[in-house]
Amino acid sequence: MTNGRIAYFNGEYVPWERATVHLMSHSLGRGSAIFEVLSVHETDTGPAVFRLDEHLIRLARTAKMLDMELPLTIKDLQHAVIRTATENGFAQGFIKIIGYYPQVSFNILPPRKKIDIAVFTVDPGNTEMPPSRGATACISRWRKLDPGTVPVEAKVAANYLNGMMARQDAASRRYDYAIMLDVEGNLAEGGTESLFIVRKGALSTPALGNILDSITRRSLLEVAHAHGIPTMEEPIPYRALQEADEIFFSGTPVKVVPVKKIESRELTNVPGPVTARITGLMEHVVAGRDRRFTKWLFPIRF
Repeated sequence: MTNGRIAYFNGEYVPWERATVHLMSHSLGRGSAIFEVLSVHETDTGPAVFRLDEHLIRLARTAKMLDMELPLTIKDLQHAVIRTATENGFAQGFIKIIGYYPQVSFNILPPRKKIDIAVFTVDPGNTEMPPSRGATACISRWRKLDPGTVPVEAKVAANYLNGMMARQDAASRRYDYAIMLDVEGNLAEGGTESLFIVRKGALSTPALGNILDSITRRSLLEVAHAHGIPTMEEPIPYRALQEADEIFFSGTPVKVVPVKKIESRELTNVPGPVTARITGLMEHVVAGRDRRFTKWLFPIRF
């Protein structure tokens, strides 16, 4: 994964192994690192980063919520991402942007507002992929973080202990994924995935407020709407999992992950017709074949 790789590291392009911080850095000790994970796709006109602009806008929003100062403008961040991919001849996989406090600090408050930025490329083979014939899922014993305690829409490392615990709970029970409920007992999301259900041909997903404003989630809703698939963002009670015709997760690594079993309930004909259609539509979008969404693709030029 790292052999010969170049990383963007606080203004420089350096070998991967040089992009490090001290073990006593604030962001390691306090979980204060922020991040974005983006996908890179082979399109009909060459490799491209999917929705780079939206990811950078969300990174800036996360920084603002945590009273951080980015060291680069959005335009400069965009250049750093594209150049990192170019330097590595990167045509498919994932890019991770990390914003962090590198200073050694034992205090709970960060040593300064301005953070450093690093950018890495990650091959597809180094990312966990879902089962090819549908995933299994359970209701986690861990609830989604209460938005009254931390900003749940922030992509900050500390928040992801919540999702990690949910996935560990699922794995211990021999399920592929976990579904977390929010503090009111409604469906929220997976450990690091958005959740969708299909009822009578209509697509529903939990409303924002208790979940991450996922860019993949947003993309699926926009693409579905453009192709005449009814969509709803609403509070979804737990019982909907027993009534749903189809269930799937979405995320950056794989845009649509069909669910074949939820707890003891097994779904038939997986993927269902709506899930299969959305999967095909997204494949066309990321390949640059749907002209309505080519603006989502940011070319990488070697």
